[in-house]
Amino acid sequence: MSQFFTLHPTHPETRLIRRAVEIVRQGGVIAYPTDSSYAIGCHLGDKAAMERIRTIRGVDERHHFTVMCRDLSDIGTYAKVDNTQYRLLKAHTPGAYTFILKATRELPRRLAHAKRATVGVRVPEHPVVQALLAELGEPLLTSTLILPGEEAPMADAAPIRAALEHRLDLILDGGHCGFAPTSVIDLSGEIPTLVRVGRGDVASFGFDPGD
Repeated sequence: MSQFFTLHPTHPETRLIRRAVEIVRQGGVIAYPTDSSYAIGCHLGDKAAMERIRTIRGVDERHHFTVMCRDLSDIGTYAKVDNTQYRLLKAHTPGAYTFILKATRELPRRLAHAKRATVGVRVPEHPVVQALLAELGEPLLTSTLILPGEEAPMADAAPIRAALEHRLDLILDGGHCGFAPTSVIDLSGEIPTLVRVGRGDVASFGFDPGD
């Protein structure tokens, strides 16, 4: 049975954040709030925990995880960023975007796209996950929390508890998040490509939100 921590949505309790980090470092799989929806995550280097997330999500090895980062320096460790990409990232982080970039050698090979050698990275704006990442001191391996057979992400902790109480190690309740996933922008080519329209505003990249 998972632990359940109710956190202040803007000033999360340090004691609970530290305990959450301990659980992640011990191989735990956790659900947590972001600025788009709830997500499910684990330690970046924990293959067994990653496979647990695949099972919970009902996805196979073709599913690509996101590296949830504290800031641009974290992104630069795991993804290749040139000057133009850096300016775009700086202008749109933190925020509800996932960016696809070429992976560096620091990223475990199993996390990169097998053919394109890319990785999805994200810097969230939600105070709970920001506190979690700051205390952890490194990124989380993460996936949007969408249950098998569902199309919308989960937006509240109570339904997550009801559905996954016996399959997660921890649920962090940071309040309602909303149902929209992140906007996904592919920056791995010569020009940005819109992969998915979500919560993040894509007009500033020159895309039509109706695309």
